[in-house]
Amino acid sequence: MRFARQVAVLGTAFGLCWLPAIGTAAADPVVIPFQINSAPYGIPGGSFDAFPARCAAVVGEQSGAVVITGAQPQGWGCSISTPVTWINLSTGATGNAVLSNGLNGIPSAATLYTGVGQVAVMLTPGGTYTPGLATFYVP
Repeated sequence: MRFARQVAVLGTAFGLCWLPAIGTAAADPVVIPFQINSAPYGIPGGSFDAFPARCAAVVGEQSGAVVITGAQPQGWGCSISTPVTWINLSTGATGNAVLSNGLNGIPSAATLYTGVGQVAVMLTPGGTYTPGLATFYVP
């Protein structure tokens, strides 16, 4: 009986040693769409020649980071070279970035290292567009 108990204890201890090596499964990225409405010449309803910019926040690819990009297929749809300001409402951390210029067939995007928590992001494209704001949780 004593031998069986020792084997059971050793087997359990050996099995527990491997738990940290297994880790946790990564979650699939979550795409959170938002848009920046156009307001050319002060007309709040927009105009047929100025379409809203359809942006998205992609969370879950990397812990504590969010990618701002276009919400249309293959990352298109968000304004190029747009200033991005963010604040992590959980930690108080803040930062700035600029969406890329969309050259060479690469859609505009910016990776923000916000840390884990509730984050608010504001895009200010200027010109005929009103600022866009989105809030979401960054895992």
